[in-house]
Order: sequence, then C-alpha cells, then structure tokens
Amino acid sequence: MDILAVIGAILGVGAIAGGVITAMSARIVTQYEKGLVFRFGRVVGTRDPGLRMLIPFVDRMRKVSTQIVTMPVPAQDGITRDNVTVRVDAVVYFRVIDPVCAVVEVQNYLFAVGQVAQTSLRSIIGKSDLDSLLSNREELNKGLEIMIDSPALGWGIHIDRVEIKDVSIPDSLKRSMSRQAEAERERRARVISAEGELQASTKLAQAGAQMAESPASLQLRLLETVVQVAAEKNSTLVLPFPVELLRFLERGTPSGTTGAGTAAEPTPTASESTPEITPPEPTPALGQGNTPVAEQDGMRP
Repeated sequence: MDILAVIGAILGVGAIAGGVITAMSARIVTQYEKGLVFRFGRVVGTRDPGLRMLIPFVDRMRKVSTQIVTMPVPAQDGITRDNVTVRVDAVVYFRVIDPVCAVVEVQNYLFAVGQVAQTSLRSIIGKSDLDSLLSNREELNKGLEIMIDSPALGWGIHIDRVEIKDVSIPDSLKRSMSRQAEAERERRARVISAEGELQASTKLAQAGAQMAESPASLQLRLLETVVQVAAEKNSTLVLPFPVELLRFLERGTPSGTTGAGTAAEPTPTASESTPEITPPEPTPALGQGNTPVAEQDGMRP
C-alpha cells in the first residue's frame, strides 16, 4: 500500500507539473496579430493566429498587431514658399507588414513613424505656397505619403495614406482673401453685364437695320406694342405717334406757307421795346420837284 501511495503521489505531482508547464508554454495569438518567437534572444520565426506552444523557460513570444494604425500628427508651424505663416496638422494611416523588421530594425516603430511624419509635414509646408496648401490637397497628400513611406519600408511598415486635416492661417490674411474674392466676384459681374450690353446693342442694331429696309415690319411692331399695352386691362391706351407721319406732313406743306405760319416773330429787345415817336415829314406839293411816293411806284392816288 505504501508503494502504491507513493506512486500515486508521484503521478499526481507529475500531472500537476505537466499542467503548469503546458500552461506556461501555451500562447494564444489573435487573428489581427503575429507572434514573434525569441529563443535565447534570437528570432526563430513567427507564429500565425491560433493556439501556439512554446518551450518553457526557453522561448519568449512578442505579439505585433497587423491592424491599420491611425496616428494623428500634431499641428506644425511653418512658413510657406511665399512667406506666409501657417499651422498644419495631418493624420497618418499605416500598418505592419513585416513583424521581424518592425521589432528588430527600430526600437519603437510607433514613435519613429510619428517623428518622420512631423518632419515630412514641415518639409512639405516649406516647399509649397499658400494656394497649393488650400487647393491642391490631393497632390500634397501623395507627396507626403511618399516622403514618409520611403524610410518606413525599411522598418517593415507600409503607409496606406496620409491626409492633411486643417490649414490655419492668420486672421488678417483671411480678411485680405475675403476682400480679394469679393473684388473678383464684382469684376466678373461687371464683365458679364458689359458683355450683355454689347450683345444687346448688336442685336438692336441688326433689328433697326432690318426694320429700316422694310417699313411694314416697323408698322407691325408698332401694332404689336399697342396690343401688348392693351392686354393689361388698363383704362388708358397709349398710342404712339409715328414719326413718318410728321415727315409726310412736312413734305406736303409748302415751304413759304410753312415758314410764314410756323416762323415765330422775333422778340423785341430792350432797345426796341419802346420806339421813339418822330413827327411826320411834310408831304411835298404837286408842283414841286419832288415826286410823291405813289407816283414813283407807278400808282395813282
């Protein structure tokens, strides 16, 4: 009995020790991770997701996430190529494609990517002008992505995309830009109005020339205008007087009669308003040498 008890105790202790060792050697790798195994400080390989066994006290596993990491880049102050002080912030999306390089080649790949993103953002600000920062966001994002991705490839990291979030400019510059935009809008409005006037004058000139060739069309236009005025249910009817009628009357009236009837008498001036009264000259006798005025004209009194 004593021997059986000892054997049972030994088996129990062995089972417990085996369970402890199994628990110490078992590792669970999730779906979005990669297990990097170190054996005596040396990388021996990676482990895929699932339940993985290690050699106790010999192997050590470090899990590396392969998910896309969203890293905001702090706002960076810089001076653009056209000497404007701006403040720009961005966001970087990246993921680990090689866990061995990400762990072995760089001490802290998250910190390294953040520092590269900040320096690249400052460089982009210095190489671009203000209009490019405000309008050509896509080109700047591509250039910034290339600048960050170049050193990150050696660290086993792939930059998916980089986006510039906001560009802050001084308030005085904002006011200047608003005035410039307002002036540009006003200039466009004036140009459009002038072009409309030019086109309208051209069409009116063509219409006038065509109506001058055909007087009947002018009369029809006159009648159409009268119809349009009468269609508004007004109590007053406006009937325009054709200029051609005045010209016809002017051609039909004799020039002498027109001049006598229409010519206005001259207004007497101040010197002619009060004529001087002179005594009448004496009429010469018939026997004298002077001839009466009536006889000079060939008329008898």
